[in-house]
Amino acid sequence: MTPSTVHSPPRLYGRSGELAILETLLARLRRGDGGALALTAPPGLGRTALLLQAAAAHRDRGAGHLLQAAAAPAERHLPHSGLHALLCSAPGPLPVPPDLVLRNGITPGALLALLRELGAERPLLVCVDDAHAWDPASRAALAFAARRLGAGSRVAVLITAVEGIGAVDGSGAAAETCFAGLPAVRLGPLDEDAASAFLDRLTDDAGEPDPVVRSELLREAAGNPRLLAGLAGRLTPDQLTGRTPLSYPLPGGESVLADHAAHLDGLPPDTRTLLLLAAAAQEHEPEGTGAETALLLRAGNLAGLAPAVVDRALFGPAGTVSALQRVGSRVHFRHPLLGRAVLRHAPPDRRRAAHGLLATLLAAASPQRPPLPALVQRACAAPGPDAALAGLLAAAAVAPRPPAERSAALVRAAVLSTDATLRAARFAEAADHARLAGDPARTRALLARRGPAGAPEGGLAPYVHGMLALRAGPAADAREALLAAAALLAPHDPRRTLDALLGAAEAAWATGDARAYLDAMRRIPLASPDRALDRYRAGMCAVLGSRTAEGHALLRRCLDFADRTEDPPALLRAGVSALVLGEVDAACRAGARALAAVRTKGPDELLPRALEHLAYAELRAGRHAGARAHALEGLHAARRTGQPNASAHLHAVLALAASVEGPAEVCAAHHDAALAAAGPHGLAQAVTLATWAVARADLACGRPGEAAARLAPLVRPGPHQGHFAARMLAVPCYIEAAVLSGRAADDGDGATAAGLATAVAEFARWSANTADPQAPAQLARCRALLAPPEEAAARYAEALAHHDRADGGFERARTQLLYGQWLRRRRRTREARGPLRDALVAFERCSARAWAVRAGGELRAAGEAVDVPETGGTGPSAGLTPQQRRIARCVAEGATNREVAERLSLSPRTVDHHLRNVFAALGIRSRTELARLFTAGRPEVPHVSGRLPDRDEKYSADL
Repeated sequence: MTPSTVHSPPRLYGRSGELAILETLLARLRRGDGGALALTAPPGLGRTALLLQAAAAHRDRGAGHLLQAAAAPAERHLPHSGLHALLCSAPGPLPVPPDLVLRNGITPGALLALLRELGAERPLLVCVDDAHAWDPASRAALAFAARRLGAGSRVAVLITAVEGIGAVDGSGAAAETCFAGLPAVRLGPLDEDAASAFLDRLTDDAGEPDPVVRSELLREAAGNPRLLAGLAGRLTPDQLTGRTPLSYPLPGGESVLADHAAHLDGLPPDTRTLLLLAAAAQEHEPEGTGAETALLLRAGNLAGLAPAVVDRALFGPAGTVSALQRVGSRVHFRHPLLGRAVLRHAPPDRRRAAHGLLATLLAAASPQRPPLPALVQRACAAPGPDAALAGLLAAAAVAPRPPAERSAALVRAAVLSTDATLRAARFAEAADHARLAGDPARTRALLARRGPAGAPEGGLAPYVHGMLALRAGPAADAREALLAAAALLAPHDPRRTLDALLGAAEAAWATGDARAYLDAMRRIPLASPDRALDRYRAGMCAVLGSRTAEGHALLRRCLDFADRTEDPPALLRAGVSALVLGEVDAACRAGARALAAVRTKGPDELLPRALEHLAYAELRAGRHAGARAHALEGLHAARRTGQPNASAHLHAVLALAASVEGPAEVCAAHHDAALAAAGPHGLAQAVTLATWAVARADLACGRPGEAAARLAPLVRPGPHQGHFAARMLAVPCYIEAAVLSGRAADDGDGATAAGLATAVAEFARWSANTADPQAPAQLARCRALLAPPEEAAARYAEALAHHDRADGGFERARTQLLYGQWLRRRRRTREARGPLRDALVAFERCSARAWAVRAGGELRAAGEAVDVPETGGTGPSAGLTPQQRRIARCVAEGATNREVAERLSLSPRTVDHHLRNVFAALGIRSRTELARLFTAGRPEVPHVSGRLPDRDEKYSADL
């Protein structure tokens, strides 16, 4: 094999915090203040690179003297050899010759005096790499001096050491304690972004790494940069780009793991045996969960270990405390790579013996039918392929074991399999369970291990690919893939066939393709064992087939069944049924129960979807704060489980919540984030909801023209019509925006009164067929907005009467706001104050700040003093009256005087009068200057690229 080119990075990745600390140390030294700092970390995390960077910065700036040395482990037993190497790095003669120090030694006090003398002339930086490997005398002397360097000493000491070396290095326990008391920085693994950037730098000559290869390298390296460099350096260009398969285990990490294991060589035999048992006991557990303390106690006793050794290691402060740590009833290696190193470097016979011992213990309760953990340990002890053991593993990898455990067991079964077809099928099965566990990167890697693309496994691999695309790819592609997989699976796997067809229907729903949704649902066989599913299928087909009454009756029967099930998918379907019916409270109950079921018994892959369904139901029910909290949690779950399509839908929900609670910038940021994924993946529902959200925010901020322009394509016939299940929800906002912006009359752009009447008529038909409690009031409000003056008051009264019979403070406040605004426009200002005051109080109660500001402005215009601050009341508009501020803002946005008059219910003459006063107050002479002035003070919409706006970021941190 020809290895790919690997570069030494010209900069450090993911270490900005540590570099800032080093720069602070160097800056203090340049000012004449000394100090000391220890960089501690396991092997491979970059201690040496940081030290070299600090030394180079000090040297290149000509800031002073530099003494620098790296430990030579072979000289560990030679007294004062470390200090001899350090002093030999001096650029000139020293008051104490290094050879004299090696022959006669040097006291700690004498070393301190020597360093101060050297620093008296120019600042001195002392750098010692791997100080833990120095001889004890040199360590003790340097530590003594370092603790006494401070302000005015002009000497700084920077050392690196392996973390916890004294506890796991039998050559000298003093290594752990001799540097105690020094300021220390503990290096952690690189985060995923830094590790990925480092990998790009390592492989820039070999081409872009294949996504599956990238994820496997990052997983195997566990944030260790030296290990990542070693792994990447052993791949050929074809392996790196995915043209040829990877070999397992991945080669290239031997040196880093050997360095981890080397620190254990000096331990007593019993302690090393216990560490081997601890590493082996993790093999049947989910990754990162450690091993059971009780199992290790039993294993130690069976292995004949001294009880004192076991007790001290697991329960005491001494022994292997730096290698192991106990958390509750579990034991973990302090560094994950250490456990891997213990297994990798143990002699094969000892490793197999440890696994065999654990298998015996785990099978003791049921020797005739060993449980899955015992079989996993037997597989680890197997010297080679074993078809019988592979069959036992595959048969035991079933519920109620979590998907992650079943996936791991199936991987071992695949490795032990002797038949290539069976091996491919087991890798595909393992991939499906990894998908359910919420690990798409692992899923793709396991699919790649099946072998050639044409490996037969009965349609399971296409099914897994389709389900991955449903969560992370174009929805139309997912639908086609799942339909094809269903046809392959139908003869032998009815459960996955059903899941594939339901997934295809879900993909069609997301794209807004009602015909494709019906096609997928009609392929589901009739008379399935699940009667509730039969009713759901028939009900949804009837509703989308324009047999609304029949469909609603069937869906209500689904809701009745939901009270008797704890199955998460069934509860999610019940929530969808409730939303289609318009029974939003029932949708919230079903969503809450589905979320509880997923949290209780999984799978993790469903968590973002459960949170999304609940958050959307809460939005429909007017519970905006709860919707925001659940959507934020769902967003984090979607990112953790690699589901960008769910993220798009959740961003749309958050945009809708922000269109009520504000501010508008947060709504716009979530809108942009939703469209960034929804557009390329064809998620029409997310696009419709996000567009509706930003239009509603425009209404709150007094920009009805922009709101109408956004909503018109969604609610009216045409190629850009909104999602069939969501567009009707936006009609009330569209009617309000069109009327307030003056587009209700025929103005030549298609927004005619007849078009608005058509939209209201369609909304009326929808309202007649839904149980949504807000629909009757919203319909009456739309009719009031379009009614002639002599009918409008009665229509508003009708809308408020409907609101009295429904729970929805925000929608009622919107109706009161519009009614009060209509009364003020009719010069009935005293009558307008009542509904406007009620609207203001209601908006404040539901934290709808922008809407409260709008209501407060109307109330001021009606002659009542209000304490709600105007937006934009600082900066250039601070000296304007509220009315002048509103007019100035509209003009700055490009509105003509007549448009401003229509928007604010004023006469053009009044607008002209106020605008002249605005120009005089601000010292400007043109509308262009006004626009420039207000634009300069307007906050930018935050750019969203995989992170939340600040307000939501803070909120999510509290979850």
